[in-house]
Amino acid sequence: MKRRIIDYEKLTTEVLDLLVEKFPDGYNYDDIMTFQNARGETIKAVEVRTDDTIYLVKIGMKLEQKMEDYSEEEMGEDDSDPTEISNEDDFPDEY
Repeated sequence: MKRRIIDYEKLTTEVLDLLVEKFPDGYNYDDIMTFQNARGETIKAVEVRTDDTIYLVKIGMKLEQKMEDYSEEEMGEDDSDPTEISNEDDFPDEY
């Protein structure tokens, strides 16, 4: 199995899909792996897998924003019907 460390700037659509699928609400502290690379730098990453590759995607605020933007893009800007009322309890009693 191949192992790859990827920076958020070099993410492919495939890896972004895997990230959004695995972490639809974002990742937690427990999802983060911390290790030192060959240069002695501390790296924090989250893991996603395909059939033949393990990807460690370096994390940071920019990765979170990229995942969020990509997820919103996939869902469309607003798929909701503005005339649909989802829960009557959300309105004050006078309505």
